[in-house]
Amino acid sequence: MLVKKVVLASRPGANNKPVPANFRLEETNLALDLQEEEVLVRTLYLSVDPYMRCRMNEDTGAEYLTPWQLCQCADGGGVGVVESSPDGGGVGVVESSPDGGGVGVVESSPDGGGVGVVESSPDGGGVGVVESSPDGGGVGVVESSRHDAFCRGDVVTSFNWPWQSHAAVTGSLLHKVDPSLVDGHLSYFLGAVGMTGLTALLGMREKGHVTQGANQTLVVSGAAGACGSIAGQIGRLDGCSRVVGICGSEEKCKTLVEVLAFTGAINYRRQDVAAALRDRCPDGVDVYFDNVGGSISDAVIAQMNDGGHVVLCGQISQYNKDVPYPPPLSQETQDNLSRKKILRERFMVLNYMNKAEAALAELGRLVTTGQVKVLETMEYGIENMGVAFCSMMEGGNLGKQIIKISD
Repeated sequence: MLVKKVVLASRPGANNKPVPANFRLEETNLALDLQEEEVLVRTLYLSVDPYMRCRMNEDTGAEYLTPWQLCQCADGGGVGVVESSPDGGGVGVVESSPDGGGVGVVESSPDGGGVGVVESSPDGGGVGVVESSPDGGGVGVVESSRHDAFCRGDVVTSFNWPWQSHAAVTGSLLHKVDPSLVDGHLSYFLGAVGMTGLTALLGMREKGHVTQGANQTLVVSGAAGACGSIAGQIGRLDGCSRVVGICGSEEKCKTLVEVLAFTGAINYRRQDVAAALRDRCPDGVDVYFDNVGGSISDAVIAQMNDGGHVVLCGQISQYNKDVPYPPPLSQETQDNLSRKKILRERFMVLNYMNKAEAALAELGRLVTTGQVKVLETMEYGIENMGVAFCSMMEGGNLGKQIIKISD
């Protein structure tokens, strides 16, 4: 079978921005004689995420992230469909996985179906009880299988989904999902009802310290992105009286307020962030969900109240720089944290996977009942993976950046 794949053609360098030319589209022949335990999947959706920028470097700077290799197929979160499987049914448990994520549909199998639980993954997309894996997510269709857990037509996810139109994937890396959990919107398994949603919900619940009736103000940076857009809504539902989002365009500001019901929004490209914060947050800031770092975070922390909480989720403004993670803070910001006894905690979703199953079920309910709105930016065609990734890194996405590979 002739399939398309995307490989890492070159590294941008630790201090440079990535460009689409860092990726290359190739065609290759995929053998259909599956090995034992392999499943043939057709990719439906793939995910691109900020942490992937670290994987473009020879040294990712994080012990749980493996670098992409030059001239090798990139991977991450995906959703797909199982297209055939000659074996039976059962239950599979993935005990650990070093790479990405995804969802797929099993399209054929002469035997039974099954359920798998991913026991390990720190990033990416997909659904399951993931206990550790540093890569992405995707959605696809199982086309054939020699694994007894999957049948033709099953929708599956994986955190190691190769950037290919079709792929032979080890069955233990796949997790079967129920499309009804997302009302058939399979791409949601890569975002709001996947690892992105888990990060937002559990990050707010475990590190945000929101209390009903406490009249708290929440500020979210990267608020119109995949994680920030969910985190702000969770904060509002959990009791924050004021939710202010920081983003990079007037369109995004309007969406935060009119669609996601944020109290206010700040366009950091056009406004003085410090002045706008004083206006939008007259009582100061109690909780800060930080997705960007840098000068924006310095401005927010400067206006935080005593005993406030910073949820350190991401630092996308620093990912094109050769600095450690988390990046060093200015002396002024360190002094503010110390003087005001502000607790700034790094959030790692991997540390809370015992709560993932219940959290995913809650996210599914919140999304399907309309209490949480889902934002997506959809790109089309595997040939546009590099374009979509670079656009996302520059803030070109509204909500989760998804690439649709096939119907």
